[in-house]
Amino acid sequence: MPVTARDCSGRVANDVLLAMDRRHVWHPHAALPAPGRSLMVESASGVRLRTPDGRELVDGMAASWSAVHGYRHPVLDAAVTEQLGRMSHVTFGGITHGPAVDLCRLLIEVTPEELQHVFLSESGPVAVEVAVTMCQQYWRDRGKPSKSRIMTWRGGHHGDTFGAAVLGDPGDGPRPPWHGPLPPPLFADRPPDTFEHDYVAQLVRLVETHADELAAIVVEPVVQGRGGVRFHDPRYLHVLRELCLACDVLLVFDEVYTGFGRTGELFAADHAAIQPDVMCLGGALTGGYLPMAATLCSGRVAHGLTLRHDATFMGNPLAAAVAHASVSLLLERGWRSEVKAIASWLRAGLTPARSLPGVREVRILGAIGVIELDHDVDVPAATSAAVLAGAWLRPMRNLVYTVPPFVSTRADVATITAGMRAAALAG
Repeated sequence: MPVTARDCSGRVANDVLLAMDRRHVWHPHAALPAPGRSLMVESASGVRLRTPDGRELVDGMAASWSAVHGYRHPVLDAAVTEQLGRMSHVTFGGITHGPAVDLCRLLIEVTPEELQHVFLSESGPVAVEVAVTMCQQYWRDRGKPSKSRIMTWRGGHHGDTFGAAVLGDPGDGPRPPWHGPLPPPLFADRPPDTFEHDYVAQLVRLVETHADELAAIVVEPVVQGRGGVRFHDPRYLHVLRELCLACDVLLVFDEVYTGFGRTGELFAADHAAIQPDVMCLGGALTGGYLPMAATLCSGRVAHGLTLRHDATFMGNPLAAAVAHASVSLLLERGWRSEVKAIASWLRAGLTPARSLPGVREVRILGAIGVIELDHDVDVPAATSAAVLAGAWLRPMRNLVYTVPPFVSTRADVATITAGMRAAALAG
């Protein structure tokens, strides 16, 4: 075992940690050894990340869009500390506890009214896997095992676990084209930005033709997240809802990215005021503190269904307690005005980017801002440029984008958008 260098306080020196990180620690979408050095972060509070050399960076990514309240929020810290004094974990098989029940009750209250049943898991992709299991088992239990296929539209991303990755568009995203034991998905074209009747006709044709084999349609409503941060007209959700009702297919909304206010409505489904049969939540559910996700379904789906899905940390009390505190804090704090203000500040800061060389489009919805380039981003160069401007961003493919914490100020957002413009120029 190699000897590690330590400073006078007994801690491993940062340069040693970074060298070990580069050789041994596998980061998302990265090779080994890593081509460059990761950013070392020593602490975080509010909307700022602090590096060992004393720099402070405004986090434009909100810890992968989860830290909507920022870091070290006293209400969320207190929720974790209080629960830790009672119990950190207990199995959820045959046992229940207040934090989980309280969280499920709150989620039922704030989501579309037909969603009355909650299955807790540890991550957004697993919530999607649970949703697919629900839908396929629903039809098996009703004597229609041939209804096992899932329809979705291109440009989506539902996670990198095996079943969730199957639903990702193999030709338009950072995932490999997994197929495996699940029936291959039925793909519609990516939804256009605006409402187009020809696209509606395609949806109608696909669903009506394949209704006998379709268990469900699974989509990210209004915003396709990591597949390209693209927006589409909410009226397509109405089309899907009517098609599913007419053709006896279940409708699943993956709101891991869009849930809890990010798009300007509490849930993206609210833009269309419709009820899915199943909804997947994660991301901002715990305010970025602990892993937890939830799959909610209607009574129609849940009735008589024994869901054969289990996990060690299902219903974890610590995660449930902080999730309840996070959702409650969001509802109490006037999130809608915060998101509206961030949207206006993003417009002010990103409008000048429209004239930058290589910029194809600038788009903003709620607390989401995107600069789309006409070429793939040089990620190390773009990231370094953003850091020099005082912001932490994580560009991908041909996108420089931000999903800032809702507690960001005008000055914070100005720093983020300056970093985005610098990243677009450098990338």
